[in-house]
Amino acid sequence: MRIFLKMKILFILCFTTTVCFAQPAFTVVPLGIKGGSDESNLSAYAVATGGTQNYVCLDAGTIYAGIRQAIKYKVWKGDATAFQRKHIKGYLISHPHFDHVNGLITNSPEDSAKYIYGIESCLSVLKEKHFSWKSWANFGNEGEPPTLNKYTYQTLVPGKEIPLHNTSMFVTSFVLSHVSPNESTAFLVRSGENYLLYLGDTGCDRIEKSDKLQQLWHAIAPLIQSNKLKAIFIEVSFASEQPDNALFGHLTPALLLEELLALEKISGSGTLKNLNVVITHMKPLGNRESVIKKQLTENNVLGVKFVFPKQGKELKF
Repeated sequence: MRIFLKMKILFILCFTTTVCFAQPAFTVVPLGIKGGSDESNLSAYAVATGGTQNYVCLDAGTIYAGIRQAIKYKVWKGDATAFQRKHIKGYLISHPHFDHVNGLITNSPEDSAKYIYGIESCLSVLKEKHFSWKSWANFGNEGEPPTLNKYTYQTLVPGKEIPLHNTSMFVTSFVLSHVSPNESTAFLVRSGENYLLYLGDTGCDRIEKSDKLQQLWHAIAPLIQSNKLKAIFIEVSFASEQPDNALFGHLTPALLLEELLALEKISGSGTLKNLNVVITHMKPLGNRESVIKKQLTENNVLGVKFVFPKQGKELKF
């Protein structure tokens, strides 16, 4: 009887410990969260399978300054450059605008060999314009010779899942419209049976005269229905008062709600309640950021969980 009691207590302790210390599906460290003006805080989100330090960057507007912030907050340890070289395993670039690639380019001389992932239209600009000897050293394995071969380009085929090198994660890309016909990209990252969706810059389908978001919503609806989608990272650049002709391929709180309602229509009534929606790419001007936050929270008719990230502060999903 005493042995049975001890075994029962041991089982309860083991079960409790497992539950208490269960790893999140994803760890995300925002290295940059804004959509302009502050060059030390531009779009870049380091994501890893929970419990690991094998990160890939979702966009790369700011790298070094963001890692330093994470070290300051004791999320990471050590030297920023050493951390980038060892723990950032690759870069998923949604589109080649400077606020999404500046950190990758300027830190490339000190970086280590790794992969750059993107759709063809994005990688062609990196090869021809950014990593070109006319504007910078060519650290890629393609493009203007001589190639330094530090970075290996991997072209993403929309809708096709591929593994992310030196991590346990996979990615599927989807094309977005960012001032039609210009393209941006959404990345659906998978770890095991869990998913995280990151959207680069995107406009509303109605204004872009596109169906790119509609196609994406159809693709992720089953993941929402099965509770496998842990978070959506999506931009809101301007307040709702921004005129349609001055959006430049971006969203406002009102337009985000319009698109989330379109998503719920596909996934089912009530399915978006408590879904983590991380707001990215706010353009800092005057009190715009506080206005955006207020407009989102006051009009949250779907009951999603809006998350407003801070540079260097860890997020777990």
